[in-house]
Amino acid sequence: MLKKPHHIVAVGAYASRIEELKRFFEHTPLDGICYIIIQHLSKDFKSRMAELLSKHEELFSTSEEMESANEKLHAINIDYEAKNRELLELTDDLNNYFRSNINGQLLVNNELQLVKFSPSAVKLINLRESDIGLPLNTISTNIKLHTIIDDIREVLKKGNVIHREIQTYENQWYQLVTMPYLRDSDQVQTGAILSFNDISELKHAQLKLDDRNKALSRINEDLDHFIHAASHDLLAPLGNIETSIAVMNKMALSDVRLLDYLNIINSSIKKFSSLVKDIAVIARIENDASIEQIDLAELIENIIWSLEGKISSSGAIIIKDLEVPTIGFSRKNLRSILFNLVSNGIKFHREEAPIVRIQVKREDSYTVLSVQDNGKGVRKRDFDKIFELYGRISQSVEGDGVGLYLTKKIINAAGGNMLVESEFGKGTKFTIYFKDIG
Repeated sequence: MLKKPHHIVAVGAYASRIEELKRFFEHTPLDGICYIIIQHLSKDFKSRMAELLSKHEELFSTSEEMESANEKLHAINIDYEAKNRELLELTDDLNNYFRSNINGQLLVNNELQLVKFSPSAVKLINLRESDIGLPLNTISTNIKLHTIIDDIREVLKKGNVIHREIQTYENQWYQLVTMPYLRDSDQVQTGAILSFNDISELKHAQLKLDDRNKALSRINEDLDHFIHAASHDLLAPLGNIETSIAVMNKMALSDVRLLDYLNIINSSIKKFSSLVKDIAVIARIENDASIEQIDLAELIENIIWSLEGKISSSGAIIIKDLEVPTIGFSRKNLRSILFNLVSNGIKFHREEAPIVRIQVKREDSYTVLSVQDNGKGVRKRDFDKIFELYGRISQSVEGDGVGLYLTKKIINAAGGNMLVESEFGKGTKFTIYFKDIG
C-alpha cells in the first residue's frame, strides 16, 4: 500500500541537465519526499503537471479512506462472528432441549405444515423425518389429528391457548396444549406449537374411578330398591306371626286349630330367615371387589361338584367350550353368577334330560360367557321380570327370585352387560359381556 509522502518537490531543469538530476536523486534517497523533475517546457505542460500532482494527492487521500473503511469492516466481521457463535449456541440449546424433553412437541406454520418436532414425538405419535413440510392433516399417525386441526386454526386466528385431552388409536391419553408460536423480535405469530403430555396412567385410573363411582351409584339405587322391597317382605311374615299369636292367645289349649296357627308361625319364621339370608348375600357380594385371574375350568368343575345331586337326579349333561381359559373378576361373584345360571338350567327342565352348555370366547374388548339350556324357556313379556328382585314366573319350582337379580346386579356393577335370548318351550341362553380389566 502507498504511503502518503510528507513533501512533494518539483524540480525544474533544462534538458541538458535532466540526466544529471536523475542520477542524483537515484543515488540519494530522501525519506518522505516525492520528487518530480520538470523540464522547462511549455506552459501547457506545466499546467498539466500541476493537475497530475493534484490527482496524485487525491489518490493518497482515497487510499487513506479505504484503509479506514477496511478497519471498520474488520470490526463488523468480528461482531458478526460473535453473533453467529451466539446463534449456534442458541440452536444447540434448542436442540438439546428438544432431545431431553420427554413430552412430544410439534411446530406448524400458518399453512398448517409440519416444521419441526421433538424426538419424543417420534415415539409418542409415530412421526417420521419425511413428514416435515407436509400438511398436518395428511400425516398418518396413531393420533386422531382431525380432532385438533380446528384447535390449531383457532389459535392461529385468535392467538389464544387451548388445552384438550386426546386419545390415540392404541388407547393412550395425552394432555395437549396448543399455543401460538411468536417471534420475540417483532411479536409476529408465525405458526403454532403443540405440546403432548402423556397422562395415560392418570386417565386410566380416572376412568376406572368413574366406572367404580357409576357402579356405586347403581349399587346405591339397588340398595334403595332392595331395602324398600325387603322391608315390605319382612313385615309380611312378622305380621303373620303377630296375628297368629294374637289369635292363639284367645284360644283354649285344647283347641285343635292351634296346630294350624303354629304351622303358619313356623312358615313365616322360615320366610323371615330366608329374607335375612338374602340380605346377607347381597351385602357380601357388594363388599367383594377383589379382582383376580380365575381358572374357568377349575371353577366350573367346583360348581358341577356342588350340583352333583341335582345333576345326577335329573340326568343333566354339562358341556364346556372354553376358548378363553381365564377371566379377571371377583371369584365369589363369578361363582355366584355361574352357579345360578347352571342351577336354573337344570332346575327349569322339561321332560327330557337337561343339557347345559357353557361357552367362553373373546369379542373385541370383552370376554363373553354364555350359558344355554334346553329347558322350558321364557316368554318375551317376562324378560324384564326375571331380573327383578323376587321376580318369579313359575311358582311350581322352588326358588326365591333372587338369583338372576343378583347376577345382573353384579354384572352391571362391574361395567358389563347381560342379555337373554329365549324361545318358550325350547330353552334359554344368557350371554354376559365382561369388560376387560385394564
